[in-house]
Amino acid sequence: MDALSLIARYSPFLKKYWLPLALFLLGLMFFIYGLISFFGSASKQQGITFQQTDSASTSVKIEPTNQNSILVDIEGAVVIPGVYKLTQNSIIQDALVASGGLSAAADRDWVSKNINLAAKLSDGAKIYIPKIGEITTSSPQTSTTDTSTSALVNINTASSDALDALPGVGPVTVDKIVNGRPYQNINELLDKKVVSSKVFSEIKDKISTY
Repeated sequence: MDALSLIARYSPFLKKYWLPLALFLLGLMFFIYGLISFFGSASKQQGITFQQTDSASTSVKIEPTNQNSILVDIEGAVVIPGVYKLTQNSIIQDALVASGGLSAAADRDWVSKNINLAAKLSDGAKIYIPKIGEITTSSPQTSTTDTSTSALVNINTASSDALDALPGVGPVTVDKIVNGRPYQNINELLDKKVVSSKVFSEIKDKISTY
């Protein structure tokens, strides 16, 4: 069957239903165009969403790290002295690990007796590890007659005997002072409720944190 026969055969049908057929074809064209536009738009949106998700993920990793970190200065007889960034709930042992641990010159016996490795650190804290013989050669001198010439007792590094020699301080208070180390300033003895206000007034002129 040739083309002329087909036209002659379906000509009455086309004349009768040309309008619906034209509308159908027009609608089909719009439908196909709409599908193409939809998939093209979806592809672009997926690209944008991926970039935004990546950016948001980066901020989540960085911001909490800054907010939940502290800076701690550890000096003295450690392998690598310096300032370290630690997590907010870090303890003194974490700072020692970060600095490489105690050096060969560290007074380990003094550290075991005077530093509470489980004590929680605060932002800006300073830890000093003395060398062997350092505490003996620089131990504070106390005097009952002339306090103006006596050295201040460093509550961060002083031995238990040196702390016990302070007025109003007994063995129980000595343990509290040692367990509360390190201190950024002497007022933390009151803030941490290590000593009473009466005892603090007696020892505040005799102690230091450095």
